Amino acid sequence: MAEPPSQRAALQRLPWSRAGSAAMALPAPLPARSMELAPAPVPSPVAAAAGRELHVSGSAELSAGPDRARVSVRLGSRKGAAGAARSSVSRRLEYIAHSARHRGVPEENMTVTEDFSRLENTYQMEAEVSIIFNDFGKMQNVCNLLTEKLGTSVTISPPHFYHTPEAIDALRRQVCVAAVGNTRQKAQEVCRLLGQSLGKPLLIREEETKEWGGHTDSQQPNAPDSQTLQERILNATAYASCRVFAVFEIKGKENRRKKLL
Repeated sequence: MAEPPSQRAALQRLPWSRAGSAAMALPAPLPARSMELAPAPVPSPVAAAAGRELHVSGSAELSAGPDRARVSVRLGSRKGAAGAARSSVSRRLEYIAHSARHRGVPEENMTVTEDFSRLENTYQMEAEVSIIFNDFGKMQNVCNLLTEKLGTSVTISPPHFYHTPEAIDALRRQVCVAAVGNTRQKAQEVCRLLGQSLGKPLLIREEETKEWGGHTDSQQPNAPDSQTLQERILNATAYASCRVFAVFEIKGKENRRKKLL
């Protein structure tokens, strides 16, 4: 019965060599296995570009002068007859309103309050006209005219300068836009210094906003009467500052050839 072949490598008897010794053959080498290395993954351009960012912050500060001024004109009369007291005040009230309308002040910007009372054997009529101006040059013209024509029979208060809510909102928008513009300009200068090209903004965040100065319509004027008109305007000036943070994409090196073209 034939023996099963051994799983070990078989030994073959070789013919006798000239030296008279037999040579023993080594096991046949195992066939070589081919190993293929997978190519290294190529980084995605999108993933590579995602890390090319520029983080920068910027700020701006703006001011805005008042856009409104309110002037009060007070007048009164004290007569023995009620009709005479009323008539004296009414004539001057009509002249004040006519002078303001003639210089472009709309009717809705004038408010008249009257107070009629009796003191002992006389009648007293008092009135106050509040006029709102958006043109300070017209305001001066009206006040000078009333002082010239009516003299001491009227008392004109110093103007109270203030901002409307719309003017304050406009100042807030303008300072925020200016801060974003300054931030973008800073990012462009940094990229230009490094030979890069600034891409689109990826994030813009308003970090801090401050406001100071300025007056409102409801605020009571507390400036001394000795202040000049320009000093009153300066004291009523509103200020605002804004700081923003932005992240911009960096496109890569600038194309110098395009620059030359």
